[in-house]
Amino acid sequence: MRCPFCSADDTRVIESRVVEDGEAIRRRRECTSCSRRFTTFERYARVKTIVIKRTGEAEEFDREKIVRGMRAALKNRPVSLAEVDRIVSELEEQLRSMNEVTSTEIGLRILEELRTLDEVGYLRFASVYKNFGGVDDFRREVSEIDDRSFTLRKKEDGGGEA
Repeated sequence: MRCPFCSADDTRVIESRVVEDGEAIRRRRECTSCSRRFTTFERYARVKTIVIKRTGEAEEFDREKIVRGMRAALKNRPVSLAEVDRIVSELEEQLRSMNEVTSTEIGLRILEELRTLDEVGYLRFASVYKNFGGVDDFRREVSEIDDRSFTLRKKEDGGGEA
């Protein structure tokens, strides 16, 4: 590993630690020439998942793009960043075995997670994802949420009428 300070080729590992739930190794290194220390991360090379957008354009899966979209939808909502990270990590794990996936499939998976996590965040994300054109689109979506909630309550109550 080349030193980022003096570009010497000879560095030694001082400490190694497993991080990111076993997905990476953090190494503290010291340059034998200038004695400065720096940190490196070692990860296995992943097969890249290609996302096919609605326009037909293809791009590499971008975890941060998903995080930004979810954070925007959940702004000022009682949902932690750790919860967003958990959801995106699970999505990323699901996509890891896929060479290609459509942006529609990713959007639907995110909507399913948001539906159970936070209804306001779900509506915000849906309004962008489904390209709401007006209030009627919001009404339709809220009505669907209400219908699902009623159905779930009926099942939990044993199927009887309220």
